[in-house]
Amino acid sequence: MTKSKKINLKNLTPEEQLKYEIAQELGVFDKVMKSGWKSLSAKETGKIGGLVAKRKKELSQQ
Repeated sequence: MTKSKKINLKNLTPEEQLKYEIAQELGVFDKVMKSGWKSLSAKETGKIGGLVAKRKKELSQQ
């Protein structure tokens, strides 16, 4: 049995907030909230990581 941390969506760092927003856009937000980030496949995790990096790069260029 694994412990699951209660996630406070109102108290996130900007990077964490971005990660959750992208998860929601990709349709895996409910899966993350129910079972945690470890429940995602490598493909899903990689897609989120790639989009986070892309958006951070775009924000730094502005």
